[in-house]
Amino acid sequence: MTETEQKQFNDYGKFVISTTSDESLHTLALISRLHSLQEQHRIEFSQLLTASIGMQAESGEFSEVIKKIIFQGKPFTEDERFHLMRELGDVLWYWVQGCTALGYTPQQVMEENINKLEKRYPDGFDILRSEVREEGDI
Repeated sequence: MTETEQKQFNDYGKFVISTTSDESLHTLALISRLHSLQEQHRIEFSQLLTASIGMQAESGEFSEVIKKIIFQGKPFTEDERFHLMRELGDVLWYWVQGCTALGYTPQQVMEENINKLEKRYPDGFDILRSEVREEGDI
């Protein structure tokens, strides 16, 4: 790395730090924030964090299998199909962690998802409605 590139990298590093929350930079600030959130909302944010990171990790493992089959020529065998099912099970495990942390049953979450999608797509999927949503449609 040249001296100029090193300076640019250092400057960018300073910019990154200056635009990062205290909770992202300092463990004690994170702990304090988590404690405050738990006291205020009576939700185990550690369980939400477990759910969030776990779903991302397991979704990545699911995608990795599909990537290898589609882009790297790995055969799609019954073993790979079974592997995908097991990864979906891991995603489900973490998803239920999130439901539990928020105080919802999986059934409540599924029903709300149906309500949201029926409202968004009353006549079935529509690409325009998928890209241009009504106010409040999250």
